[in-house]
Amino acid sequence: MEPQLTPLTPRGPWLSPIVAGAWRMAEWGWDAQQRLRWIEQCIELGVTSFDHADIYGGYGVQALFGEALALAPGLRQRMQIVGKCGIQLVAPVRAENRIKHYDTSAGHIMRSVDESLRALRTDHLDLLLIHRPDPLLDADEVAGAFATLQDAGKVRHFGASNFTPVQFELLNSRVALVTNQVEWHPLQRAVLTDGTLDQCQRLRVRPMIWSPLAGGAMLHSQDAAAVRVRSVLQSLGQRRGVSLGSIAFAWLLRHPSRPLPVAGTRRIEALREAVDALDVRLDAQEWTEVLQAAMGHEVA
Repeated sequence: MEPQLTPLTPRGPWLSPIVAGAWRMAEWGWDAQQRLRWIEQCIELGVTSFDHADIYGGYGVQALFGEALALAPGLRQRMQIVGKCGIQLVAPVRAENRIKHYDTSAGHIMRSVDESLRALRTDHLDLLLIHRPDPLLDADEVAGAFATLQDAGKVRHFGASNFTPVQFELLNSRVALVTNQVEWHPLQRAVLTDGTLDQCQRLRVRPMIWSPLAGGAMLHSQDAAAVRVRSVLQSLGQRRGVSLGSIAFAWLLRHPSRPLPVAGTRRIEALREAVDALDVRLDAQEWTEVLQAAMGHEVA
C-alpha cells in the first residue's frame, strides 16, 4: 500500500495516520531478520511511522530496531521515527540511577538523543517527545536543548507526552510543539473532559494516542465496563462489516482533534484492523453508544 502521510500540524511533520509502537519489541523474542520483516510489513500496510522511547525494553528496544534496520538501511528513507526521553529508570545500564525519576535537563536530553541515534542507526529523529511532565522542567532550558538539536539536524520536530493542558501550554510558549501523546480509549476518558483534546483543536495540534485498546483490556478483560464496551464494539462491527478492533480504532479517529493512534502490536493482522478503521466513520449516535457503555449510563 502506498503510504498516505498526514500532518500533525499545518506546518508538519507528516506521519502515517496509524503509528506502529515498538515498545514491546524486546519481549517478542525475534531475531533481526524477523524484526526486519515486521518493519517491512508495517510499511507495506502504509504504517510508516514508528514510535520509540529511550527506556523501552530496559533501554534495549532502539538497538533491536536499529539492528534490524541495518539489514535494509534504505528503509529509513521510507519511515518516520518518533523518539521520547525524560524518564530515568533504575536499570543495569544506568548504574548511576538510585531511583526512578524524571530528567529534562539539557544535558540529559542531548545525551539521550545521541544514544538513540546510535542505537537506531540513523542520523536524525523525525520527532522527539518529552516522555512525561517533569516537576523540575525548566521550559527555557528544554527549549534551548531543542533548538541546539534542531540546528544540528538531529531532531526535526518536538512534542510532549502525557502533559496536562497547562504543562503543554508552558513548554509550547517557548518552542512550537507538534503533538501531545496521551492515553485514551473508552476505559480511560480523562482527555475528553480535562481540556487536553480541546487544546489540541484550539492549537491545531493533533494528539497521538497510546494504548488505544487499553493494553488489550478492551478485548479480553472481564471487568464490567470492558464487557459492556466489547459488546457494543462487536455489534457495531457486525453492522459495519469490520472487526471489533477496527471499530475501537474508528471510535478514536472520529474525534475532531484528528488523533493518530499508536498500535503497539507485533501482529500484522491487528495493525491491518487499525488501518481498516481509517475507512470507517461512526456517526454521533454510534460513537455515543460506545461512550455510554463505558460510563455505564446515558450521557447527561
